Amino acid sequence: MRVAAAQRLAHTLVAMPADSTASDEDLMERYRDGDAGAFDLLYARHKGGVYRYMLRQCGDRGIAEELYQDVWMNLIRARDGYTVTAKFTTWLYRLAHNRLIDYYRSRSGGVPVSFDAEDGPALDNVPAARADDPAVSVDIKQQAGRLLQLIEALPESQREAFLLQQESDMSIEDIAQATGVNRETAKSRLRYALSRLRAGMREAG
Repeated sequence: MRVAAAQRLAHTLVAMPADSTASDEDLMERYRDGDAGAFDLLYARHKGGVYRYMLRQCGDRGIAEELYQDVWMNLIRARDGYTVTAKFTTWLYRLAHNRLIDYYRSRSGGVPVSFDAEDGPALDNVPAARADDPAVSVDIKQQAGRLLQLIEALPESQREAFLLQQESDMSIEDIAQATGVNRETAKSRLRYALSRLRAGMREAG
């Protein structure tokens, strides 16, 4: 695996003790400055979320694995120029988003239209998801399959916004930064996604 090779490369740097309680931003700064152990902690914290993001966006395990590896390789290449201008997760998923867009551009179909669309107004009339909403608070054991199908059926940009919120607990502002759109577009995409998922779960129930 390329990440394994990258980790071996990273360990040629000067190893320093990495604090498992440190923030992601501190760890990335330490990795930039030569702490190989900091990379290991960042990778352990975020490998699952980044892989699931890629898998659910492209739907193919082989392609998802390749894109996932590329994201971590791009992080390693970009480490020397890293500065804290946003949350680390926003920066990391910006790398993931950019790699995904590059993948779409390499295909004959090009970048899906949904990434260029504004996705309508901010949908202020659509209620935000509530933890006690039965259409959202589903029994995971019984309805996870249906929910995953609904997520897969979302337009790519809406699915991305939903996954970024769920996988990384990103705010609307973070999603906007990670995907390179304005706040209202990010808000619209997330609201549309939640509305579609709630409607789909109601139909399933």
